[in-house]
Amino acid sequence: MGKTLHQGPIKKSKLPSPKHWVSPIPFGLGKVKPKHIRDSVKIFWENKDNLGYAANILTKGVCDGCALGVAGLYDQTLTGPHICTTRLNVLRLNTMPAIKHDILHADIDELRKYSSTELRKLGRIPYPMIRRKGERKFSRITWDEAMDTIATKMKQLDPKQYAFYLTSRGITNESYYVAGKAARFLGTNNIDNASRICHSPSKTGLKRSVGIGASSANYQDWIGTDILLFWGSVASNSSPVSTKYMLEAKKKGTKIIVVNPYKEPAMDKYWIPSNVESALFGTKVADDFYQVNIGGDIAFMHGIMKHWFEMEEKEHGSAINHEFVQKHVNGYEELKAKVQEQSWDAIVKSSGITKERIVELAEVLAKSNNAVFAWALGLTMHSFATDNVSQVANLALLRGFLGRKHNGLMPFRGHSSVQGSGEMGADPFVLPGGDFYGENIKRIEKLWGFELPKWQGDIVGVTLENILLPKEHERKIKLYYLSGGNFLETMPEPDFVEKALSELEIRVHQDIILNTSTLVDAKEAVIVLPAKTRYEQEGGGTSTSTERMVYFSPEIEGNKNIIEEARSEWKIYIDLAKRVKPETAHLVDFKDGQAIRDEIAKANPNYDGIQHLKKQGDVFQWGGAWLCEDGVCPTSDGKGNLVPVDIPDLNKAPGAFYLTSRRGKQFNSMVYNETDPFNGAERYDVLMNKEDANDLSIQEGEGIVVYNQFGVFQGRAKFVDIARGNLGIFFPEGNFLLPKGRYEKYAGIPDYNIACHVEKAERYVARKDVNYLEKRVEDLEQEVS
Repeated sequence: MGKTLHQGPIKKSKLPSPKHWVSPIPFGLGKVKPKHIRDSVKIFWENKDNLGYAANILTKGVCDGCALGVAGLYDQTLTGPHICTTRLNVLRLNTMPAIKHDILHADIDELRKYSSTELRKLGRIPYPMIRRKGERKFSRITWDEAMDTIATKMKQLDPKQYAFYLTSRGITNESYYVAGKAARFLGTNNIDNASRICHSPSKTGLKRSVGIGASSANYQDWIGTDILLFWGSVASNSSPVSTKYMLEAKKKGTKIIVVNPYKEPAMDKYWIPSNVESALFGTKVADDFYQVNIGGDIAFMHGIMKHWFEMEEKEHGSAINHEFVQKHVNGYEELKAKVQEQSWDAIVKSSGITKERIVELAEVLAKSNNAVFAWALGLTMHSFATDNVSQVANLALLRGFLGRKHNGLMPFRGHSSVQGSGEMGADPFVLPGGDFYGENIKRIEKLWGFELPKWQGDIVGVTLENILLPKEHERKIKLYYLSGGNFLETMPEPDFVEKALSELEIRVHQDIILNTSTLVDAKEAVIVLPAKTRYEQEGGGTSTSTERMVYFSPEIEGNKNIIEEARSEWKIYIDLAKRVKPETAHLVDFKDGQAIRDEIAKANPNYDGIQHLKKQGDVFQWGGAWLCEDGVCPTSDGKGNLVPVDIPDLNKAPGAFYLTSRRGKQFNSMVYNETDPFNGAERYDVLMNKEDANDLSIQEGEGIVVYNQFGVFQGRAKFVDIARGNLGIFFPEGNFLLPKGRYEKYAGIPDYNIACHVEKAERYVARKDVNYLEKRVEDLEQEVS
């Protein structure tokens, strides 16, 4: 049977729906909420020196913000124009002029006084630069000097001693593909990307359960499904246009349920600026919240399944879709046995949800014919994240919520084209079109015309740790080549990361802007290379959205603030390959973007169709409308696998809290507001339950200390609606409490959750002499000095 193709955008309901309004008072006046109109005016003012080009990016380019895949002002889900503040916030990265010469070449300690936010606002990197050991300033060099320095060093090193990393800031599929191919050509498998620290467990969990590495559904499947269930996701904050889809879904009768420790205000009430009705009166987003403990999702899901099996004992077929399970699923009895051995007491204790509430959701799902399960970092940033994802898949498989309209499993990606990074092979475990294993290696070697290194490459966290291996160790990383990214503000244990970055012999930052990690010393040299944005890439480029839509984004002319010496990222990788291995570099050479797309179509069979994307508006969806269509999975036997797991032990001592990191008004580590517009929290506020605070005699706004054996965080108590025993802290400010070296065993993502203790600042200081973080909350100096 052929694959069903996506039907294209559907029309929005024109009828207003007052029952979903937040308030009849226009624009939510007097409420704590984002000021979308004011923020938009401010952004247009920031871009006033390049407004024509900014307008062209918004109307012709594919969004380089979130992973919804808005092309120009339109997408494949709903008709009508779409715009959001996330996209507007990253707009200035594409329109701003170069950093002023006197600031760029100031003493390094002067530059280090700037935060990453301030560095970003300085402007773009104008030309290649170097800062050698002992030098106080960056010096301008030519491209030839920069690339020869890198190539000469690479020739001296064992390929196991250098590593590549690509972030997700607007990088195109073409650049991911060439980077992956060039890295293997140069002899290294140490190549990784930003999905390692966000959604890598989604891929490993889905592969294990249903044989796919991407969303099985579309955004349109939200609109009219019975249940849209978000696990650990603040979709409205990370991808604001998605709130439009939620409003349409609600108008069609969909019930939206959120499972999250914190009752996130943005998933409760939202004002959608590009929807007149919502912009005026707001939208009540979620119909229900289940405030699960951090790390309690597996227990919660076990509780749902346990009740289903209890329902089945009373009435066969009352909860399980037996026809689907018998035809399309393995491991039913094993999963049933594992779930039934869990006690309700253990389930309630770990999940933090009462048995009555768990039963309530279990019965809602059992009575639903359709459901879409979407999840984000709340499930993936754990040491048992792959197990989290496989349990979501278990729920879908037991009910048959897979492979058809209004059903599916959707890892909710945060960044434009990060979905494409692994599919293009910029990953130590995969090659284009499959795993770094067996027949796929032979297939790619035949296509590429050279032998691939067969040793297993390391993930980003391990390559950072390997920088500090003994001098003669074969895996000691001595050169790191970074395309974007800021490990100082995305990885756990920033002090260790800074030490590791400074121990590298050569560090290369291929980027649009400076950030704090660019300014760290290196033993021999730090080299900075100016990259072009996706909109400047010659001949255009492609990006892949969460729903597997591959969009063509054209090259956009008319940049008044053009960076003359910036180069397309894929061209820089080819240049490097030519300098390191000139004799055989023709094997990785491409004359233009079209040639890359032609080869991608052969390398990854799912992407057969990318070669036809040539102009603005061109798009195709790999895999068709639904993966696992009609329940048939791309596994060895065509069936989905139910995966039994134990409830994880969080090793939480009595009186301890469990802490997770969260994003405010930011895009990954790029912070846009010091105050979170949804809840009024500032960057060093600690989100906690009022009853927990009362037990510790802590007043709201009071100075508190959050600490564990790894670090100390000094902040203020902010009372919010969060499950008891849980804390929320902003990322990256709270990363000092997270230790290095704790990785999820299947996907290698660092664990961004940790047990900790909380005390009033004055009591903590009276009890201990401690070194505080350098970034103090200035108002607290008197209280804790």
